[in-house]
Amino acid sequence: MTYPVDMSITPEVSAHFDEATNTITYIVKDPNSDHCAIIDSVMDIDYAAGRITYDAADALIKEITDRGLVLDWIIETHVHADHLSAAPYLQQKLGGKIGVGEKIMVVQETFGKVFNEGTEFQRDGSQFDALFKDGDTYMIGTMPAFAMYTPGHTPACMVHVIGNAAFAGDTLFMPDGGSARADFPGGDAGVLYDSIQKVLSLPDEMRLFMCHDYGPNGRAIEWETTVAEQKANNIHVGGGKTRDEFIKFRTARDAQLAMPKLIIPSLQVNMRAGEIPADQDGNPMLKVPINAL
Repeated sequence: MTYPVDMSITPEVSAHFDEATNTITYIVKDPNSDHCAIIDSVMDIDYAAGRITYDAADALIKEITDRGLVLDWIIETHVHADHLSAAPYLQQKLGGKIGVGEKIMVVQETFGKVFNEGTEFQRDGSQFDALFKDGDTYMIGTMPAFAMYTPGHTPACMVHVIGNAAFAGDTLFMPDGGSARADFPGGDAGVLYDSIQKVLSLPDEMRLFMCHDYGPNGRAIEWETTVAEQKANNIHVGGGKTRDEFIKFRTARDAQLAMPKLIIPSLQVNMRAGEIPADQDGNPMLKVPINAL
């Protein structure tokens, strides 16, 4: 597929780092209007206490309000397994449409079974306002954006390209961080390698923004790199590493990784576009499936 890349547009990008989950949320503003999008928001949870708060989301709301911006889109690059989305809260406060890749339906079907969801849980993506297919375009004010299908980490991963900036989700980490795991249900190391090659086929000057950073070897947290830097220096795929080399490494590495601390609440909430499930009495309630992940 030929993607509608336009390197002449430079969106204004504001990054918000969430220390509890090592997530970077972005406010992406059209340089020619007051319109913006939010990519990969965070809802705070004290899992031990079963308490939800909105400090991270409120910081986004404050910046957007203080700057007099209009929120057009709340984008999820995928169904995150390590943090909860604040999309409904942001939409209630600021408006905008919630968008995710169309393969959300695969994720909903898979984890609907894991969490023993009843027939009232819709598995058609209808909790979201927009389901993106590969190459679908949308507008942030006057600024065009498009979604690039990049499965492998999950079946519903997409990289969102906005002018000369691409928001990689969990497809890639910073060059010294490598790549995301591929062992979740629906993940595939070979498919992830192919998706990464799609991202690295974008122009060398394309700015790449990561969804997570963990400061490998004690370095300061970072989140912006370029296609050229990734091709040259990414420790998992850079320097011409082959597909077979990547699969061998990624498979061995994933076998050593523990489950993310927040995977159980995250999946239940995020496959519902950020809504917390309820029990039969309508009270917010999360399940803990035993030996299912």
